[in-house]
Amino acid sequence: MTVIDVHTHMLTREYLDLLAAHGAPKYRPGTNAAGERTIRMWDAPFMTLTEPMWDYDLRIADMDRAGVDVAIVSLTCPNAYFGDADVSLKAARIVNDSMAEQQRLRPDRIRWLASLPWQHERLALEELERALGLGAVGVMVIANIDGVSLTDPAFAPVWRAIDERALPVLVHPAAPQGVQEMGMDRYGLVPPVGFTFDTTLAISRMIFDGFFDRYPSLKLIASHGGGTLPYLAARLDRCHEKLPACREVVETPPSEYLKRIWYDAVLYSPAALHLCIEVAGSDERVLYGSDYPHNIGDMEGCLARVDTLPSAAARRIRGGNAARLFGL
Repeated sequence: MTVIDVHTHMLTREYLDLLAAHGAPKYRPGTNAAGERTIRMWDAPFMTLTEPMWDYDLRIADMDRAGVDVAIVSLTCPNAYFGDADVSLKAARIVNDSMAEQQRLRPDRIRWLASLPWQHERLALEELERALGLGAVGVMVIANIDGVSLTDPAFAPVWRAIDERALPVLVHPAAPQGVQEMGMDRYGLVPPVGFTFDTTLAISRMIFDGFFDRYPSLKLIASHGGGTLPYLAARLDRCHEKLPACREVVETPPSEYLKRIWYDAVLYSPAALHLCIEVAGSDERVLYGSDYPHNIGDMEGCLARVDTLPSAAARRIRGGNAARLFGL
């Protein structure tokens, strides 16, 4: 069975140079307390930079060691959501072109998800067409577009275009809205708590906003096992039942919408993986992912936890589900 990693990242040094030149005041290069190179957000460490983020030879060696056959690579946050329109488009194109080149060079190992300058409708739609022409197998989007919710009407034309093509979309978190007000810079709370909250908030808002009814054909993947959504699914249903605001738009219980999306298996305990499968309604809605090469990524460990499942479920999650979803 081919092992397919659907949540794994790459970028380029040129992209980092562009972010360093145009990301301020929100994003700046820096170091953390251990002296490691980082991208800082509002002067707090946000992303630790590691050599495999731009070295595909290192990536392939690590994939071979872990037993991963195919990586569907995507840009991580802050993606292309910085600078003016020209800078945002350039950021997306730099990484899309790099990933398309690597797919051509390593067609048996690399596929990729397109990044878009979502803040700029015409440019985003044009880049979507261009990226699909270059071989992108889906789209990557951050759970908030520089602080703006994914359900904002400004993004509707892009979502319509994606829905018309029935594309897979990986929803990946960044720091959630209000991160400064919540004091998440202290103790480095953005990666362990803020990221999972960002995904949870984005998908919950989509459910209550009727997003999945408006765009029934897109194939949405919720990162990190859906954040905290599996743990909160019954609470969402209870609130939908008892609070008028939660059923203002949708009549269907939220847990039913949670069965319409996919989840990656970037989870750090077998118990969490089991709960994710339960809420997804089927192991056919769960996909292997690693979050490599972030320093908290775990290519071998995430795969090992998938392998604790019954063999048929493990085979589907290791690669069968992704092959079906992405048409590989």
